[in-house]
Amino acid sequence: MPGDTNDEIRASLREHLARWGLRHVESDAAYFAWQREVFTPQELDTLHRHIEAKRQATDGPAAEIAFYDLTAQPRSVPALYSQRYEYYLEVGARVAGHLGDASTILDVGCGIGILTTFYAKRCPASTIVGIDRSPASVDLARQLAQELGLTNVRFECRDLDQQDLAGCFDLIIATHTLLQAEQEPGLASRDWSTFVRPADAQAQQEFEQRIGVGVRLDRLRAGLTPGGRMVVFEKARQLARRIAFQRALAARGLRLLAPPEPVRYRSVEEVTDDGPLYVMGLVPREQACEWDESPEADGMPPLDLESLRSARAQGDQPLYENHQISAEQGWLSLPSKQVTAQVTSREADGRQLHVEWGRAGAFVYLYCANTFDQRQLVLIEPARAAVLETYYREITSEQSGGGKETVR
Repeated sequence: MPGDTNDEIRASLREHLARWGLRHVESDAAYFAWQREVFTPQELDTLHRHIEAKRQATDGPAAEIAFYDLTAQPRSVPALYSQRYEYYLEVGARVAGHLGDASTILDVGCGIGILTTFYAKRCPASTIVGIDRSPASVDLARQLAQELGLTNVRFECRDLDQQDLAGCFDLIIATHTLLQAEQEPGLASRDWSTFVRPADAQAQQEFEQRIGVGVRLDRLRAGLTPGGRMVVFEKARQLARRIAFQRALAARGLRLLAPPEPVRYRSVEEVTDDGPLYVMGLVPREQACEWDESPEADGMPPLDLESLRSARAQGDQPLYENHQISAEQGWLSLPSKQVTAQVTSREADGRQLHVEWGRAGAFVYLYCANTFDQRQLVLIEPARAAVLETYYREITSEQSGGGKETVR
C-alpha cells in the first residue's frame, strides 16, 4: 500500500509468493531433487530439450514461446519458478515501491502473472494489464487472478515485436523482457585502452535492430500517457550493453527520475548482479538525473604494491589477479613498465584485444584488455616469469588463429 516500507512490501510479497507455491531453496542439490520428485525422467528430458532450444533461438521466438507454454502448468509452477524466487522478491519489491498513484499500469512480458497479480493486490484502485506472447502463460495468469479474486487486472496474449499496445498507460513496467539476448555484447569502445563509446548512430541502430529492442521501445513509448513513467529492469549490467540500452532509452525521450539502482539476487546458489533498475519519465531535462556512461565501481581495493613486495604466493597462485574493470587502473599504476612482448588483434567478432607482458619494478605482469570492457591483470615474482610467458603465448596463439587480423 502507498507509504509502506520496503520491509513491509517484502513481507507481503513473501506471502504472495507462498500463495503461488514458491519458496526459497538453499542449494542446487535440493532444487534439482525437488524437480525429480515432481517430474518424471521423460518430462525432465523434454524440459531440458526446450531449455536448449530456447538458448539456441535458431527459429526466432518460437522456441521461447514453446518453453514458456510448457512450463505454464499449475503443478509445474512451484518446482520450476522457485528458481527465480529471489528475483521476484528483489525486483518485485523495488518495482512495487514505484507504483505510486498510477491509475493505469502495464506489465510487459508478465509471464504467468506472479508479480502482476502482486501489483494488482497492492493497487486495488488501479487498472492493471499484463501482456505476454505465451498463450499458456496468459491462460494460467487469468486462472490464478480469478482464484485470488482480483477484478482490477486482465491479461492479454500480445507480442510486442509484432503488435502495438491497446491503449495508453500512466506506468509501464518491463522486467527481463526487452533485452533478453544474453549473447549480445552491446557497443564496442573506441579501442582497447578506453571505455568511451563514440556517438555512432549506425552502430546504435544495428544494436537495436539485432535484438529488436528498438521496435519494443517505440511501441512502449507510444503507449505512455503524457507525463507517464516507466520502470525497467533488464540484463544490462555489462557496460557495453548498459550504454547501448541507455542510449536507446534516451533517444525516445525517457529521462531518469532517480539514479539507476544495481540489484543483486540469487538463482538458488548462483549470485546474479543484474539490472540496473531504471525509473524514467517524460519530464523536462532540468527535472531529471543525467545518464551515466562511466564504468561502475567494482569494489576491488586499489593495487597495493608495497604489501605485495612482502607477500608469498600460495602454491602456483599469482601474487595478484584482477579480472574486473579496475584492473586497468592497476595496470596504469605499475611503475617503470618494461614491455617484453605485446600484440593487438582484431577478433572474428570484431572486438579488439590487447595482450602484453613484461617487468614492472619488482614484479612480472600480464595485462589483457578488449573493446567490450574485459580487463585482466596478473602479477607474479620474477623467478616465475616463465609462467606468464607461457600464458601470454597461449592467449596470443589463440588470437592469431582463425583468420584474425593482428597488429604487433
